[in-house]
Amino acid sequence: MKLDNSQSEKVEKPTPQRYLGGIDFLRYVGPGLLVTVGFIDPGNWASNFAAGSSFGYSLLWVVLLSTLMLILLQHNVAHLGIVTGLCLSEAATKYLPRWLSRPILGSAVLASISTSLAEILGGAIALQMLWGVPIPIGALFTAVLVTILLFTNTYKRVERVIIAFVSLIGFSFLYELFLADVDWPEAIRSSVIPSIPEGSMLIVMSVLGAVVMPHNLFLHSEVIQSRQINLQDEQSISRALKYEFFDTLLAMSIGWAINSAMIILAAATFFQAGTPVEELQQAQSLLTPLLGKAAGLVFAVALLLAGISSTVTSGMAAGSIFAGIFNEPYDIKRPYSRWGVLLSLGVALLIIFFIHDPFMGLIISQMILSIQLPITVFLQVGLTSSQRVMGRYANSLYTKILLYATALLVTALNLKLLIDTIS
Repeated sequence: MKLDNSQSEKVEKPTPQRYLGGIDFLRYVGPGLLVTVGFIDPGNWASNFAAGSSFGYSLLWVVLLSTLMLILLQHNVAHLGIVTGLCLSEAATKYLPRWLSRPILGSAVLASISTSLAEILGGAIALQMLWGVPIPIGALFTAVLVTILLFTNTYKRVERVIIAFVSLIGFSFLYELFLADVDWPEAIRSSVIPSIPEGSMLIVMSVLGAVVMPHNLFLHSEVIQSRQINLQDEQSISRALKYEFFDTLLAMSIGWAINSAMIILAAATFFQAGTPVEELQQAQSLLTPLLGKAAGLVFAVALLLAGISSTVTSGMAAGSIFAGIFNEPYDIKRPYSRWGVLLSLGVALLIIFFIHDPFMGLIISQMILSIQLPITVFLQVGLTSSQRVMGRYANSLYTKILLYATALLVTALNLKLLIDTIS
């Protein structure tokens, strides 16, 4: 008994670190921002510019709704990594029968390939804008560069680079938005009042798939579990769970602002001019006479940064998913992680060589992500709601209702898209 008391006193004894407040929060910043770049990727650019140029401000509500769903889902999956020390893929392999986990994770690998396709294609389009590099050559350069970055960098180095890229992209769009003539009352109204204009369902689904992305759920759980918080005492775990929410909220809010800025910029320029954007190169060329030469250059540079940084996170997610199938954490020095990265980037690069319409390829890739999303969400909710997996940190009834409602909403939208396509 005496030994138990001393151990209890040792666990409960406060440390100065626990009272640092806002400064302590900075120790937990990183995973959310790393994930954020995944939903300001080139696929988002295509979906957002298509939405704004074709339907004005009317689809801004989709970004807000998607971001709220994203905060809920990313926060929940981060809890899985903190409490169990497992990423989503590892947890599925450990706690689900093989006949169920393998098809689910296989579909997630396909989703990561679709994601990598959009990211690599975006980088290639940016290189074409800046220096006239052909799409296939630009795609090859982007894929090789990202492979080198992934095979030689640690998490911390990648995190810092991604955060820097996110900041530059954000400032780029703030600059371009400052130049545009925006109808702010209409933009605010459209952000909170849903409407689905005729012929917009494909764009609605692509925007949803571009914001709430399956690979980001796997990536967030992987990045945060790599910190091995689950090996610390209960107070450290509770503190990490609390601060993680603020990290997620901050990061996802930044992503929401950037995505909204894209639609607003497209609505204020292309929609007002009656010119739907059908390719990102067109967006840059049209921005130049509308907003000035500097705006077109900033657009292209920001797209390049988005393409490279989001391809890095896409590759990491693919490595995490593939390694998890074999019950291993992501470690770029291990063969399964490397094969996952190479599979995602390699197959995506191969597909790009056969794409005739890069812009539509971006749109469809985001729609594919939206179709796979309910599978990943139902997997996640099932695991985080299980006491066998999460112990006393399992989802409450209220949280389960919110999460399942989110999954059902995405499923319903997918069914509507399928019905609209068939009819």
